[in-house]
Amino acid sequence: MRVIGLTGGIGSGKSSVSRLLKAHGALVIDADRIAHQLQARGQPVWRRIVEEFGWWVLQPDGQLDRRKLGYRVFNNSEERQRLNNIVHPAVHQEMFHQLAEAAQQGVRVAVLDVPLLIEGGLYQRVDEVWVVYAEPGQQLERIQARDHLSREAAQRRVGAQMPLKDKLAYAHYVIDNTRDPEYLEKVVQQLWRKVVQDEESPDDSGSD
Repeated sequence: MRVIGLTGGIGSGKSSVSRLLKAHGALVIDADRIAHQLQARGQPVWRRIVEEFGWWVLQPDGQLDRRKLGYRVFNNSEERQRLNNIVHPAVHQEMFHQLAEAAQQGVRVAVLDVPLLIEGGLYQRVDEVWVVYAEPGQQLERIQARDHLSREAAQRRVGAQMPLKDKLAYAHYVIDNTRDPEYLEKVVQQLWRKVVQDEESPDDSGSD
């Protein structure tokens, strides 16, 4: 199975690329979605977060208040690491479980959508890395519009991650998301079409 690691920076448009890939038929295993599922009320990861941070992280219905927790950890690197130490191992385990199931079902290409693919070292476990790129100013504008944050709060969230320009050194492909959505759709479509064509081409490596 060919495994593609999709990553970017907050506000770069990685989720848009992920949606486009799904629309073209790609199997996308989404780390954020898995994290949300594992953090649902009553799950082991949920219990560990509550034990570590206290009941204040919960909404009245017992679900995690991700906005409140996110605000706190993005302002404190030690607490962010405490949270990551709880969530990331469980997410990685589930991602690779889903990959193994997909391989058994004959899936030939899978995309791991992971925000911290490089920071967490998972780039070493994929066949190629795709990085979604946007300019820093665009990242800030998109975060502010999406999450209704001040510019200062958006800057703290960008600053909590590895600079996007530094991720480019790990990329096999850079997906340019500095232009309009139509351009992004065209880029993703062409890239995925190439992947499919590569996988459908006969393997002549063993012929003489």
